[in-house]
Amino acid sequence: MMDISDHVQSQIETVPRKPGVYLMRDANEDVIYVGKAIDLRSRVRSYFQPSSWEYDKVRAIVSEIADLEFIITDSELEALILEANLIKQHRPRYNVRLKDDKRYPYIKIAWADPFPRVFITRRMEQDGGRYFGPYTSSSAVHQTLDMLRRSFPYLTCNRTITGEDERACLYHDIKLCLGPCTGAATREEYRAMIRGLSRFLEGRSEEVIADLERRMKTAADKLDFERAAALRDQLQAAQHIIERQKIVSSAGADQDVIAFAREENDACVQVFFIRGGKLLGREYFVLEGAQDENEREVMAAFLKQFYEEAAYVPPEVLLPERIEEAMVIEQWLKGKRGAKVTLRVPQRGQKRELVAMASENAAETLAALRTQWQADAHKHEQALAELEEVLGLDKSPVRIECYDISTTQGTQTVGSMVVFVHAVPRKSDYRRFNVRGVDVDKQHLQDDYASMREVLQRRFRRWQIATSDGVLGKRDIKGWAKLPDLLIVDGGKGQLSVAVEVLKEFDLFGQVPVAGLAKRREEIFLPGRPKPVLLPRRSQGLFLVQRVRDEAHRFAITHHRQRRRRAGVASQLDSIPGIGPARRKALLKALGSLDGIRAASVEQLAAVPGISSVVALAIKEHL
Repeated sequence: MMDISDHVQSQIETVPRKPGVYLMRDANEDVIYVGKAIDLRSRVRSYFQPSSWEYDKVRAIVSEIADLEFIITDSELEALILEANLIKQHRPRYNVRLKDDKRYPYIKIAWADPFPRVFITRRMEQDGGRYFGPYTSSSAVHQTLDMLRRSFPYLTCNRTITGEDERACLYHDIKLCLGPCTGAATREEYRAMIRGLSRFLEGRSEEVIADLERRMKTAADKLDFERAAALRDQLQAAQHIIERQKIVSSAGADQDVIAFAREENDACVQVFFIRGGKLLGREYFVLEGAQDENEREVMAAFLKQFYEEAAYVPPEVLLPERIEEAMVIEQWLKGKRGAKVTLRVPQRGQKRELVAMASENAAETLAALRTQWQADAHKHEQALAELEEVLGLDKSPVRIECYDISTTQGTQTVGSMVVFVHAVPRKSDYRRFNVRGVDVDKQHLQDDYASMREVLQRRFRRWQIATSDGVLGKRDIKGWAKLPDLLIVDGGKGQLSVAVEVLKEFDLFGQVPVAGLAKRREEIFLPGRPKPVLLPRRSQGLFLVQRVRDEAHRFAITHHRQRRRRAGVASQLDSIPGIGPARRKALLKALGSLDGIRAASVEQLAAVPGISSVVALAIKEHL
C-alpha cells in the first residue's frame, strides 16, 4: 500500500461528481499534474486505487501528491480549454507536453498597415495581422521567406512610405522590393503583391499563378514592358517553388496529417501540412512526459497543445488511430476554425498512405534525434569528467554556478548567476542581482570586486535562510537551497579571492569548490595554486566552462542594457515639469515607450490617466 496523507484523503472525499479540471501539487506547491474529467470524483479516485499503481507514472504521481485542487466547469469542452491553458501555464512534469518551453516562430503579414511588412514573430496577437505557422526552425522560416521574396518582393525597411522619396534602397535595385517609397509601386499594387504572398502561404498557388499571368498580360497590352518583365520574373520564381511542392491529393483538400513515434521515454510527432492538395511542408515536435501513456492519450495531448498555438486549423485532420476525446476536440477545433473540423482515421487508400508516410518520417526523425542526444550526452559526461580530474574535485561537478558583473562606469551595476546541471543550462535557476551597496568614486570607476562580493553574499545568505527551518516560502527553497558542485567567477585571481572570502564567511570554503576563469587566455585559477590551469584548446571541459562563462556574461549584459534603457527613459521623463514616478509609469503603460510618447498628440497625452492638458502641453514642448 502507498502512503496517502490525511489531508489528501479528506480532499478526495470532497471532490464533486461534476465536469472540471484537477491539479495535483507536491510538497513544494508545484503543480505536477493537470487533468480533466466529466466526473471529477470518479477520475481523481481512480489514481488511488491499487489497480492503477501498476503504472510507474501513476505510482510516481501519487507518491508526490501533497495537495489537490479542482475547478468545476459547465461542460467537458470548457474543461478541455481550461486544462490546455493550465498545462501551458504550469508545464507539469507528469503531463505530456511539447518539449521546448518557448514560443515557436510564425510568419506574420502586418495586414493592418497601409504597406504591410512581412517578418518573423514568436507571438500571435489579435492585431489584424495574418499569421502562418507555427514552425519549429527559425532558420527554415528565414530560408522560406528568402525564397518567396524573389516572387513577392515585400518591404523590410522601417521607412514611412509616402511615395515621394528621391531614392529607393539597394533591395529595389536588386528586385527584392517594389520600391513604394519612391512611387515605383502604388499602394494598390503593393497590397496586390502581398495578397499573392498570403495566398501562396495558404497553398492557393494556382490562384497566384493565374493572377500573375493576368497582370503580366495586361502590362504587356499597355506596352508597359518594364512592368511586364518584372511580373514575368516573379511568375517564373513562383513556378519554380511550386515545382518543388509534391501533389499528394487529387481532391485539392486542406489537411493536416499527424503521426508519432516513441522509443523508451522519448516521443516525436510529425505533422504534414497539405494545402490545396499539395504538401507545403512538415514539422516535427518532441514530447516530454509520454512514458506510460497510451498512444491515444499522447495524440490527444498533442492535438490540444498544437492547435492552441496554430495559426490555421484545416477542415480535416488525419490521425493513425481514433482518440477517446475526438468529439469534444472536434467541437473545440470548430470554435477555433469557425467551421466544421473532422478528425479522421483513414483505413485505406491515399489518406492511409499519407498517415503511414508521416509515421515513417516520425520514426526516422526520432532515431536521428536520439543519436544526436546520445552524442551530446557523451560529450557532456566527457566534459564533466575532465573538469573533475583537472580541477581535482572530489566528485563530478553536476551543478555548476557561474557569476558575472556588468556595469558602465559604475552605473546600473548588475550581477548574474547562471546554472548548468549535467552540462545543460537550468534556466529556471538563473538569477539576476541589482547591485546596491557599492559606492563609486568621483571618476565613476566601478569596483567589480565589491560588486561580486555583494552578489555572492546575497546568494549564500539566501541559501542560509532557505536551509534554516524553512523561513522562506517553499517555492523559494527550490531555487536557493542547492549548493553548487563547482562555483565559477568570471575573472582572475582578484575575483577568485573575493569568492574565497565569501565562502569562508559562510563556512562553505572546502565544501564548495571554486574557480576563477580569466578571459584573455582562458586560464582557470584555483585557490592555493600559484599557477593557473590551462585546459587543452579543443577539450570538452574547456568548451563547457567557456559556454558557462559566456552564458553568464550574456545574461548579465542583457539585464544591464534593460536597466540602462529604463534609466534613460526615466531621466528624460523625470526632467519634464510635473512628471513624477506615477505619471511616468502611466505614460509608459499607455503609450509603450519614449518614442510612443514623443509621437503622441497633446490630446492623446491628455487622455492618459493622471495627465492634465497643462502637463500634456509641457510633455509635448519638452520632447
